[in-house]
Parts: sequence; C-alpha cells; structure tokens
Amino acid sequence: MNAIKKAINDYAAVRWGILFLVGFVLSVNYYFYDALSPLKSILEDEFGFSSTDFGLFVAFYSIPNTFFLMAVFGGIILDKIGIRRTGFLFVGIMALGAFLTAYGTCDYYRNGGFGYNFFNSFLQSYSAELKMMLLGRFLFGLGAETSIVVISKIIVKWFKGKDLALVFGVKIEFGRLGTAVALNLSPYLTNGNDISVAVWLAAILVSIGLMAFIVYIMFDIKLNKQIKQERSLKKDEEFRFRDILQLLKNKSFILVALLCVTFYSAVFPFQSFAPDFFLNKFGVSLESSGMIASMLALGTLIFTPIVGLFVDKKGKSASLMFIGSLLLVLVHLTFAFTMVSPYIPMIFLGMAFSLVPAAMWPTVVKMVKESRIGTAYGLMYSIQNLGLWGFPILAGMVLDATNPAGTETLDYTYTMLMFASLGLLGLFFAFMLKRVDKKEGYGLELPSNKKGFKGEAQEE
Repeated sequence: MNAIKKAINDYAAVRWGILFLVGFVLSVNYYFYDALSPLKSILEDEFGFSSTDFGLFVAFYSIPNTFFLMAVFGGIILDKIGIRRTGFLFVGIMALGAFLTAYGTCDYYRNGGFGYNFFNSFLQSYSAELKMMLLGRFLFGLGAETSIVVISKIIVKWFKGKDLALVFGVKIEFGRLGTAVALNLSPYLTNGNDISVAVWLAAILVSIGLMAFIVYIMFDIKLNKQIKQERSLKKDEEFRFRDILQLLKNKSFILVALLCVTFYSAVFPFQSFAPDFFLNKFGVSLESSGMIASMLALGTLIFTPIVGLFVDKKGKSASLMFIGSLLLVLVHLTFAFTMVSPYIPMIFLGMAFSLVPAAMWPTVVKMVKESRIGTAYGLMYSIQNLGLWGFPILAGMVLDATNPAGTETLDYTYTMLMFASLGLLGLFFAFMLKRVDKKEGYGLELPSNKKGFKGEAQEE
C-alpha cells in the first residue's frame, strides 16, 4: 500500500503533466491529418487532383488499419511488449510517413528528384506526386492509429479511477486542437498556390511529437519501477487470439464499435471536405472556409471536458451517445437542404462531436480487462478505419458523379445526404446500446467513477 502511495501517478500535477505531454503527440497527429483539408482546391489546380483523387488521399490513411488490421495488431503488440517500445515504433513510423507526404509536394521531387521517375513509371493515370503522397499517407496512418491506442492505454494506466471520462474528454480536446490549428493555419501558409510550406511544417511538428514521446518514456520507466510492472505477465494475462473472439461476442462492445464507425465516418470525411464545401456552397474565401471548418474542433474544446466531467459524476453515457447521434443527423440535413449560416450548424456539430466520443471511449474500460485495453481499442480503431477508408472515396466519387466535368461550383447535396444516412445508422446503434446494456449490466448509464458494475469484476 505504501508503494502505491509513493507512485508518481498518485500526484495530480504529475498525472496532468503526463496528459499534456502525450496530448501534444495527439495534437500533432491530428494537425498533420487535417493539414491538407483546406487546400483541396489548390491540389486540384496545381497538382491536377480530382475530387476522387482527394478522397483517395484522405482514405489511404485508413488502408493499413482496415485491410491489414494494423490497429488490432498494434493493440496486441501494445499488450505484449508494452507502452514504451510500441509507442516509439509507431510514432516513429507516423513521422516517417509525414515526411514522405511532404516530400511528394516539394519542388525538388516534382522536378525529377529522388524517386520521381520510379513513381512516374507505373499507374500513369495517377501523378507521381499523388503516388508519393499516398505512400506517405499510408505510413502515417499505419503509425498514427496505433499511437492513438497507445495514448489511450497511457491514460488508463495513469488515471484509472481518477476522473477517467474527464481525462478522455481532455485527450479528445488535444486532437481537436490540432485539427483547429491546421484548418486555420494551412491556408495562410500556402503563399498563393505553394502548399509545400504548410505540409513541411506539419511534418516537422510530427517529428517534435516523437521527441515528446521519448520524454514520456523516461516517466514511464520510473512509474513501472515504482508499481513493479516490469514483471512477466501471469499466464492468465498473456494474450490469446480467443480474447478477440470474446470481444466479438460482447454485444455492447460490438454496438459501441458500430456506433464508432458510423459516427466517425459521418464526421472525419466530412471535415476533410468541409472547407471545399463551404467554399462552393457559401462562396467564402479559402481562409474563411478553413476557419469555419475549424469551428467543429473549437466547439469540442468547450464541450468535451464538460461532457467528460458529467459522465464521471452522473453517467448516462449511452443516452449522451444517442443525443449526439441525433444532432449529427440534423446538422447534415441542414447543410444539405438549407442556406442557414454555416456557423450555426457547425456549433451544433461540435456539440455532437463532444457528446459521442467523450461518452464512448471511457465505456470500453467498463467492458474489458485493463490488460486487454490495447487489443480492444485497436479492434475499435480498425473497425472505425473501415469507414474512414471507404467514405472519403465514396464522397469524392459522389461529387464527381453529380457534378459534370468543368463545373465551377460543386453541388454537395447528395454527399451531405450520404453523411446524414451514416448518422441515422449511428442513431440506431446508440438506441440498441441502451437496450442491450440493461441486460448485460456493464453500467454504461452509471458514473465512470462508480465501482461495482459488471466490468469491474473482470479485473479481479
């Protein structure tokens, strides 16, 4: 007991310092993911991208986690070899992918630099620039999703039983902050039509994030020595593939995963196309379109910690997920059929994007053993990435199909209806989750800090 009291994670200042450290890693991850979102029109003008090409670029992030299940394997690796080695490996891959993406946009490469002739020698219907950027996006996604799983497990390790939902809410804030800064800053860094500065800055930030994780490693070593977690895993704690089968038999977990994929597929792909949507539907400038799109992330900065604190104190996670899904549907229908000022729907979309994630991610801790957190989150992220791969491509294809070649102003109506339909599916899954939880008894409607629900028994 005395050893536990002396552990550094028992001190609030240290715990929150760790959160800010790994939160920075998450912020630069999201910054890079969204750095090119407000620059779609420049990619079309200067690089010859079509809307489908842009959708393919966005979607390539999710290929390693969708078709190769890297987020699942990353979660398994995390549970097997620990936070430090897994985090360093995958944050490093994320940084490599970021630099390759930036390299694909620079003048040196475009003028025949290293690798250009090779990438220009095959699939010539796609430009050499696009193919290099796709390779970078692929590697970035391979590292980024598992790094998010690592950060989630770090939070559980340092904060379990200590306002966990609030902390997950703050964690989400770090990601949204990265998105908000990227959507606002990238258009101002283009120097007219040159996007390379904006992308190189994003890549450098990711490399600084790798340095920040190395600093975290030193704290993790100290904590493990104090709480004696360097011991070998007990036989009943070792990973078994049947653990994944057990997760897939858990109805509540499956419903949360399905809500995750439908909800995020209606938000992240929309966010990637949002600046171009505002540019075309409302006739705003490139800079203003990025600023309006960033309101989604800025809204979550306000609402997410409030929702997290509410979940810790009052619970109602399943109900909040239902309300958030309903708001999502209403926002996309508003964008599809009205000319209401985009500022208002974006505020409500920010509320929806606070309600669902802040309520959803802490519920996993109630369903699985802590020693399986990495595997559970990895499985959820891989399922989520199925949507993040498919729907950006579909959105681009719908845009190209519903707008004749040479159209100056794109009509996004059918694309927004596609996003609204995803929201409806999420609404259904949230409704079913409330019903199923009453039978399975994981206590998703109970406060996060409350002990004694079914999930707690799994740790004993």
